[in-house]
Amino acid sequence: MIFTETSVKGSYVIDLEPIGDDRGWFVRTYCKNEFGKIAHTKEWVQLNHSFTKKQGTIRGMHYQIPPFSEIKLVRCIAGAVYDVIVDLRKGSSTFLHYFGAELSAANKKMIYIPEGFAHGFQALSEDCELIYHHSQFYLPGVEGGIKYNEPMVNIEWPLPIMNISARDNAHPLIDANFKGL
Repeated sequence: MIFTETSVKGSYVIDLEPIGDDRGWFVRTYCKNEFGKIAHTKEWVQLNHSFTKKQGTIRGMHYQIPPFSEIKLVRCIAGAVYDVIVDLRKGSSTFLHYFGAELSAANKKMIYIPEGFAHGFQALSEDCELIYHHSQFYLPGVEGGIKYNEPMVNIEWPLPIMNISARDNAHPLIDANFKGL
């Protein structure tokens, strides 16, 4: 695995290094020792799998409120998505900055998302599937979100928005007094 820190402090794009032969390939997606080099020490307590049917669909921008904040590790295993993270950490030098990267089954990239970030994505193809590792259990009532078109963040989505859930569309805009998580 090759860890490359993004422009949003503490997050990483992870390039996987497949080993292949005439049978196919094998790739490691997690190694406690390698993740320790980026100071990841928390246990993955929940794994989720999502399917998004339509190109242009946006899911997000989601987070969990402290003290239930979570680290996420996201990988696309079918199709392609534009994966986006937004730094909501109080006092962070990259507060309200976002980073976006294409994750796809073909490029085998993953993104490591620290605690205190909102996360979402736009489907770049039909029939996208993502696998998520979480360091915290999902707890109803402690989730939050910011609007996908938040003007204080100004995410540049690559495709016209074709589909978004009523819940995600109802996320509030960030209040001018918001100081972070």
